[in-house]
Amino acid sequence: MHDDDFGGVVARVAARYARCGRMVQGFVRGKLRHDPVYRALVERSVAEGPRLVDLGCGRGILLALALEVRRSPAPAALHGIELAAAPARSARRALGDAAAIVEADLTAAEVPSCDTVTILDVLHYLDPAAQDDLLARVRAALPMDGRLFIREADAAAGAGFVAVTAGERLCAIARGDGIRRFSYREASALTARLEALGFAVSVAPMGGGTPFANLLWEARVSP
Repeated sequence: MHDDDFGGVVARVAARYARCGRMVQGFVRGKLRHDPVYRALVERSVAEGPRLVDLGCGRGILLALALEVRRSPAPAALHGIELAAAPARSARRALGDAAAIVEADLTAAEVPSCDTVTILDVLHYLDPAAQDDLLARVRAALPMDGRLFIREADAAAGAGFVAVTAGERLCAIARGDGIRRFSYREASALTARLEALGFAVSVAPMGGGTPFANLLWEARVSP
C-alpha cells in the first residue's frame, strides 16, 4: 500500500473515533501513523480472513483498520476482547455493530472460533503459565492454516529491550497502574512454545526505526 493510500485509511479510521473525543481520536491517528505494526499487518492481509479476533484489543484500532482496508466483498466477523472498561467503550463507539467487543480477562476468556488472531503488546502482562494457557486456547480456536500474529519485545535484546520496558513502565504509571510486573520472554522461547503447539513460525523486526526491540511473530497452524 502506497503512503498516500495508507494516509487516506488513517483518516477514515480516525474519523470513526470522532465521537470518542479529540484526545482519543488523536491517539488513534498517532498510533496508525507511527506504529509500524498496523501497516505490517495490512501488508500481511490480516483483514482478509472471514473471522478476526483481537485479544487485548484496547480501543479497537486494529479492528477499525480491518474494516477500512478489507478488499473482500463479504463482511468479516470481528471480535475484540479487552479487560479495561474505558478503552472497550471507545472501541464500541467507534465500531458500532461492525464488531463484538467483550470486556473480559484473557486469563479466563473464551477465544471464539476464528481464522486469524492478533495479540499486540499484551502477552507480557500475563505470567508465563497464563501466557502458555492463552496460546493453547488460541491454537484450539484456529483451523488448519489459521494464523496468529503476536507483537512483543525480545527479552534477550539488550538495550533495545531496556527501552521497551522503560516505555511500558511510563505508560503503566500514566494509566494509573503504578509499578506492575511484566513477563517478557526471549524470542527463542516464545518461538519454541508456538512450534510446540503446532505452529509454523516466522519472526520479523517490528521496531520501525525506533530503539525498541519489538518483533512480530506470524504463526500458522501447520499439519
